[in-house]
Amino acid sequence: MRFSSDNWAGVSEAVAASLTRHSSGFEPAYGSDELTGRIVERFSDIFEKEVAVFYVATGTAANALALSQFAKPGGAIFCHRNAHIRCDECGAPEFLSNGNRLIGLDGSNGKFSADAFKHALSSVPEGAVMSGQASSVSLSQGTESGTVYSVPELQEIAIAAHERNIPLHMDGARFANGLASLDVSPADMTWRAGVDVLSFGGTKNGCWSAEAVVFFNPDQAEGFAYLQKRSGHVFSKARFVSAQFDAYFEDDHWLSNARHANAMAHDLADGIASTGGRTLWPVEINEVFPVLKRAQVDRLRAEGAAFYEWTVEPEEGSDKLISEDEVALRLVTSFATSPGEVEKFVSLL
Repeated sequence: MRFSSDNWAGVSEAVAASLTRHSSGFEPAYGSDELTGRIVERFSDIFEKEVAVFYVATGTAANALALSQFAKPGGAIFCHRNAHIRCDECGAPEFLSNGNRLIGLDGSNGKFSADAFKHALSSVPEGAVMSGQASSVSLSQGTESGTVYSVPELQEIAIAAHERNIPLHMDGARFANGLASLDVSPADMTWRAGVDVLSFGGTKNGCWSAEAVVFFNPDQAEGFAYLQKRSGHVFSKARFVSAQFDAYFEDDHWLSNARHANAMAHDLADGIASTGGRTLWPVEINEVFPVLKRAQVDRLRAEGAAFYEWTVEPEEGSDKLISEDEVALRLVTSFATSPGEVEKFVSLL
């Protein structure tokens, strides 16, 4: 019953086999190998347009470097107030963007609206030196609340951003889960909706360490390789990242993994609901945020269940308030979650 994080899961068998298969012999370094060339082309095929792809080691690096590409003096990066880049990346986006500040936006279910963005944007008017400059806007797909932006919601935010020539960044640490939830094409959920740059995550979904920054207009990637190298994210043996993506994309393995993780989350939420429990937000990817009695939580822990307790801010709405004998949890499923784990967890409630 391991529901602490999808980062706890190991590597899928297909990805592990691919790493082993490509582990011997000699190949040119620093991404000059034939396999990496093929994977970059595969990214373009998947997104149905030419893209520029840069490997990095972590999701934090992907986010911080992507945002630093668009940094400006006195820059402001807009995001949800609970966004990973704002709450869980130790100031990396601010550091790598030379002090661009993060402006947190309110919004229910872990999402901000185009209207909320436009309202906040009005505090940074064009040409007002004292206010600084709007440099970018970032959203997470899926969000920190386990929800997803619909394609129309993405389009509305992109339109608002592009009216001010502001690039739109998507934190896609759980990109595959969001894609599986919406059941649309990768192109429809990104550049066709107005996304300019994507932090593409594979680590949470069956890879060992495979993250990439994807620019949908290669011209916007000019000079990015220097930021990548300066921050220590140019892999000498890039073929081992490529080996992971090779298996990840083969036969839609990445989508199969994500669909399974999402399905396990829905089963978990349904089971919790059947016992009278409630969830804080809609279950749209592989995260469930239930509210349980303290006695239930203690019983689950005694039986070996792994999860994190979650802090909920009162201003998110009265329906999100937690009573003294209740505990909010975050439960995260993965490609490796078994139906048996879900069933055992529910049986202990």
